[in-house]
Amino acid sequence: MAQFESLIWTIPIILVLESIGSCIACGRAEYRIRDECCPMCSPGKDPLFTSYDSPDVNTSSTLTEKHDIVILFSPGNRVHRHCTEFTSTSCVPCVDSTFLDEPNGLIKCKVCTNCDPGLGLKVKQPCTPSSDTVCGTLEGFYCLDPTKDGCRAAQRHSGCEPGQYISHTGTTSTDTVCAICPDKTHSDGSLTSCQPHTECEFLEIEPGTPWSDSECGVASLPTAGIIAGVLFFLIGTIDGVCIFMRRREIGRNIKNLGKMTGIVFVPFIVFIACDIQFTL
Repeated sequence: MAQFESLIWTIPIILVLESIGSCIACGRAEYRIRDECCPMCSPGKDPLFTSYDSPDVNTSSTLTEKHDIVILFSPGNRVHRHCTEFTSTSCVPCVDSTFLDEPNGLIKCKVCTNCDPGLGLKVKQPCTPSSDTVCGTLEGFYCLDPTKDGCRAAQRHSGCEPGQYISHTGTTSTDTVCAICPDKTHSDGSLTSCQPHTECEFLEIEPGTPWSDSECGVASLPTAGIIAGVLFFLIGTIDGVCIFMRRREIGRNIKNLGKMTGIVFVPFIVFIACDIQFTL
């Protein structure tokens, strides 16, 4: 009877101890699977010390007298087989654009991030088994969702409108800043400073605007005015010639008219024309 009572008290104690043991947290470099605290697979940043019964061909390891394995700077690894009471965790490297960047007890690696050009992104640092892809911004874009080392989404720099100038050029982290052109200046939106309007020397065809320069031209006389001016010049010239000829040649041409009919025929005609012109 006493033995039976002792057994009754022993069983609960054993169950409590097992429960307490199962609640004890695993170490920093371990993960729990069932009732076992299994060594994590290393991403290659820090060496991990695990117990094992033989060297693992899938890791860069050395076997000591105590059958401890030191996983030294191997690439990102995932769990191939969980540990048991007699064997340690079996790890294999991440492959095919996958990675794990922390010590883990995962059986699958994470898929590398895709830097989508449609989101304004490009590859800044390629993915490795132990690190994810780092994305940067395409030329002419700025980051909307920055990360520690890169960017998750970007947007194209804003364009300035006609009548504005680029006050601050856009960067990978900031958008373009536009400002309005002051009075008597202009810009088509692509300039970093507004240009002054041209001052026309003769004629202003179109006045300048904030988005366009002044349009200048040369003043032109009407066609009728040009013709009248030419005729006035010709008439004045003929009159001058006629007056000169009248003073110097009229007398001599009259005296010699009979003797030199053939020679003075032309001057005589000019004389008659000049006389008519002078009369008019």
